[in-house]
Amino acid sequence: MNWHEVLIQQTVNGLTRGAVFALIALGYTMVYGIIGLINFAHGDVFMLGLFISLSYFTLLGMATTLHGWHLVTVLPLVFLLTMLTTGAINVAIDRVAYRPLRHAFRLAPLITAIGVSFMLENLALIWKGPAPIAYPDIFPSVDILREWIGVESLLFITSKDVFVLGATIPLMIALQYFVTRTRWGKAMRATAQDKETALAMGIDVEKTIILTFFIGGALAGAAGLIQGLYYNIGMWWMGYQAGLRAFTAAVLGGIGSMPGAALGGLLIGFLSAWSDQYISARWTNAIVFSILILVLVFRPQGLLGERAPDKA
Repeated sequence: MNWHEVLIQQTVNGLTRGAVFALIALGYTMVYGIIGLINFAHGDVFMLGLFISLSYFTLLGMATTLHGWHLVTVLPLVFLLTMLTTGAINVAIDRVAYRPLRHAFRLAPLITAIGVSFMLENLALIWKGPAPIAYPDIFPSVDILREWIGVESLLFITSKDVFVLGATIPLMIALQYFVTRTRWGKAMRATAQDKETALAMGIDVEKTIILTFFIGGALAGAAGLIQGLYYNIGMWWMGYQAGLRAFTAAVLGGIGSMPGAALGGLLIGFLSAWSDQYISARWTNAIVFSILILVLVFRPQGLLGERAPDKA
């Protein structure tokens, strides 16, 4: 491959990474928009999504292979069960750890979120152990352009790449439709704008917060399942790194802005892939977090966010 073909290939790789980061980042930005909390445990809900989905695959007897009608029936079922489970876990985290601190000084929920993150990581360590966990490899890593379509190309696009985009894009479109077109979505936007006014207008603010945590947790669980099927491996600490990159994506796009979270996720995905190729994978985290620092210093509202005065 020459340089521009390598660039295009890494851009494709970055697109698949970024789509997963975008799903996780949406959870960060939704919760922040509603209650002003950076939920640092969110990345660990993503990690639990991978482990929980693996348990569902095992329970259904599909821990190693999934073909034909099983792929059509079992995979959507595992998606649904995983999203329901991680959504419920996220709601439980809010009810137990965050709700009692809703009116506390601003540092208290942040410290609690970090503590919840450590707790979830250690629960996963006890549950699955320190060794990497194998995940079902159900999508063949063949070049679909050459093998399935018959097109000669220097690009290597696998069925896994197609699956990632085919799973993440509909989820993001569905979320956008839900938030902009449905009654509950409008309630979420009203609550994010002004909780007191929303309450005076008859909106059940607490139920809206619960729904927001549920949707954020469900998206994180879906991202964990997608990550597992793409890389076929899971580790108890993986939520920490993915969560920080997704948080960087949310800040880059504009924390509180859902289009910004999606854009930030894609940009961080591209940046990570390009850094791995042209610099070194060892430097990728440093580069990503340098972007976070620069954004916070020079444009704290992000690319699509709006600057607002501190309410504290």
